[in-house]
Amino acid sequence: MLRRRFAIASAALLSLVTLIAAPQSTAPQSLSDVVQATKSLERGDGLFGSAEVRSNSLRGLPQWNRVLGVMKGPGQAFHACAAARAGCATPVLVKWRGLIVAASKLSRREQVKTVNDFFNRWPYKQDRELYGVLEYWATPLEFMKRSGDCEDYAIAKYFALRELGFSIDDLRVVALRDRIRNVGHAVLAVQVDGDFLILDSLSNLILSHTRYTHYVPQVSMNETARWAHVGSAGKHKADVFQRIPTRKRK
Repeated sequence: MLRRRFAIASAALLSLVTLIAAPQSTAPQSLSDVVQATKSLERGDGLFGSAEVRSNSLRGLPQWNRVLGVMKGPGQAFHACAAARAGCATPVLVKWRGLIVAASKLSRREQVKTVNDFFNRWPYKQDRELYGVLEYWATPLEFMKRSGDCEDYAIAKYFALRELGFSIDDLRVVALRDRIRNVGHAVLAVQVDGDFLILDSLSNLILSHTRYTHYVPQVSMNETARWAHVGSAGKHKADVFQRIPTRKRK
């Protein structure tokens, strides 16, 4: 038990140091942050059973910051279109308004499902194919015009739910590791009734984060904060993923 506590504390400290050392980042720097992260890991109460170390700075996340910058400027067209049909200047915005208007009449859980189903209809496309680079985070407008990869689905869903009234604190874009496929992946975590539900581009099923024992979170973020994640409480079970139907990438 003592060795386990030492390993947990070391992992929490490493995560904290990583945040502090990140380029132009500002992170929690008190011993209490390490203690809280250690306790969180023992309880397994963070996303996907991890411990979480929060930073109130988004510096060092250039892709995410670019998206946020666009959505605060030209991206306001989405808000204007959702508010009134006259504000929809393009076919893409008309589709956006259709989603928001239809979902606005639904319950919170139904809104989450409607948004997930809507964007999962877009075909999966890699950044190299679309933009000629290894990594590019698209705005909802870019995604709806050209489609995209996993984080682009998550970002589009994030801003659709924000338009529907979900608070910043209830949403996180999560970059993680898929231990079965051994690849990086990204999903959207949405808090509903005290539980984080996962909106995944690989499936139309919406399940609690506790069901995905093959996902290991690395970093999550919203408009005001980011979290480094340490460890995972769930054991690796290949059959968990197999029980969750997934969409084929087109």
